[in-house]
Amino acid sequence: MQGLYLTIAPVATRLPTKAAARRAIEDNSHAVYIEATSIFGNEYDGPVDEAPDGEYYLVGPDPYTKRTWYGTLTVKGDKITLK
Repeated sequence: MQGLYLTIAPVATRLPTKAAARRAIEDNSHAVYIEATSIFGNEYDGPVDEAPDGEYYLVGPDPYTKRTWYGTLTVKGDKITLK
């Protein structure tokens, strides 16, 4: 499971709900970051709009301390969806 956060320089903010995450992605997908949590280094870490095509399994608002929502982010070309 990876995390998701909104960054508006110089502050990074966790997204409290999946609905808030969807709105943030729709408004400015470059400011929303996927956070790699694997100790093996095999996960994408960076802006949503630059993510390679594929599915990303997310948990929020914080993948380490507070897991209240789960979702699947799908990137296919220019289309980004969060279910």
